[in-house]
Amino acid sequence: MGHKTAYEDNFICKNLPKSEDMPDFLLSKAEFEYPEYLNAADFLLQRALGKDLGNKCAVQTLDYGWTYQELEDKSNQIAHLLKSKMGVKSGNRILLRSFNNPIMMACWLAALKVGAVAVSTMPLLRTSDLVPIIEKAEVSFSLCDDALKTEMIEAQKQSQYLKKMMFFEDIKREMTQQDKNFKPHKSYATDVALIAFTSGTTGEPKGCMHYHQDIISMCICVGDKLLGLDNKDVIIGSPPLAFTFGLGALLCFPLYAGAMVVMLEKAQPEIYLKAIEDYKVTWSFTAPTAYRAMLPDVPDYDLSSLKGCVAAGENLPLSTYYAWRVATGISMTDGLGTTEMIHIFLSATEADIKDGSTGKALYGYEAKILDKDNMKELPRGTVGLLAVKGPTGCKYLNDARQKDYVKEGWNFTGDAYLQDEEGYFHFLARADDMIITSGYNVSGPEVENCLLNHSNILEAAVVGADDEDRGQIIKAFIVLKAQVKSYEQAALIKDIQDFVKENIAPYKYPRAIEFVKALPKTETGKIQRFKLKI
Repeated sequence: MGHKTAYEDNFICKNLPKSEDMPDFLLSKAEFEYPEYLNAADFLLQRALGKDLGNKCAVQTLDYGWTYQELEDKSNQIAHLLKSKMGVKSGNRILLRSFNNPIMMACWLAALKVGAVAVSTMPLLRTSDLVPIIEKAEVSFSLCDDALKTEMIEAQKQSQYLKKMMFFEDIKREMTQQDKNFKPHKSYATDVALIAFTSGTTGEPKGCMHYHQDIISMCICVGDKLLGLDNKDVIIGSPPLAFTFGLGALLCFPLYAGAMVVMLEKAQPEIYLKAIEDYKVTWSFTAPTAYRAMLPDVPDYDLSSLKGCVAAGENLPLSTYYAWRVATGISMTDGLGTTEMIHIFLSATEADIKDGSTGKALYGYEAKILDKDNMKELPRGTVGLLAVKGPTGCKYLNDARQKDYVKEGWNFTGDAYLQDEEGYFHFLARADDMIITSGYNVSGPEVENCLLNHSNILEAAVVGADDEDRGQIIKAFIVLKAQVKSYEQAALIKDIQDFVKENIAPYKYPRAIEFVKALPKTETGKIQRFKLKI
């Protein structure tokens, strides 16, 4: 028997993993006992409106804001456009392409309300990036910011599936003629609500499908149980809404909590910090690299309203963690999440934070360090692969890599971790970033963390480079704080190597160092180390 669906278009059902390749879903807790029918967009908005928050500001930009009632009305008007003008049917895929702004937020909500599957994409993707996504998800419709229309129009020309597009200026104009009331599609809780394509740190992107109930699960596990967000909170962040870290932090968590979100299209340090000061922001969500970039400007702003800062999307270097605490007095909340799991599943806050660790499994999740070959749990203090189960899990869109990510019900994130005697999980490296040199196992991020403490280094990425004698050597790609003349480079390389030898085990020093102007990164700020290995 196939997957049960309330969708007319059964493309999603045909492309879900086989039942034997699905992860185990842990749904026994009362909070995860979902009704048979659940439309996540309608649930989130009605939850806030049901608490009499209709006149409260839901989303604020540097220029204007919308209340919860206005967000409800506008998403309903766009939903009418999707059905009447574009002819969207339930189960159809809608590609969303925009910077972070309220109209993007309303379009995402509207897509779910009509029973469509939202396929949000990063604003900086080019036609060559968009076409494979459109073809793999067989996307028929697109809603796109006018500032990004050039690549979208070209993608349509190259696609066999993309038939109809609307741009935001047309949507804003035409939606005003639509009814503000809309009856949302009666989706099953286990109907797919979104497809999030991975941001490409490990090569070819994969389409990660998530149910309507998965969206609510991440709100419960992260926004509520971990962070304790409520309707007095003001939230800010820089990750794109197309990135599930951003979707949770800047759309779903605020709506679930009845909080206000400050939405920035551009998030340079001075803009971000000024917004925290002006809007009395209480929670910040961004990548460790963004926090590090803000450090020099922190003293120029009043950040006293901040209660907490969440770092996710990549490993949090201990040097950045300490520097941020010195600058702000806040112990940053580190979090490990993956697109496959939809959001964070390992973390800790406040008194539970242990410096240098990611934390423990969140409420609703289980995590272990396993030997994947025999599926045996490894002793505490032993490095192995992180495996996790919870109310969410990996469901790749028609992808043979499902069998690698999910084994015997466990989701294998591809991260090398160890668990200490107190139960805290410590990140060592992406499994493919462990470097084996002369028989030693070396964590690339550990070397990177050491390098970031050097006074001349702004950014660093460490990879293994093939070597005939040692198998691999440690190679560092370094962005310096200031330009160094070519005749000074040899002296600086030796100084950096000696610095590493003095601060961590001497065999972990980089035998090769290359100075670069910038490191290759995804749009969400993750370093693409695989590009440095080519």
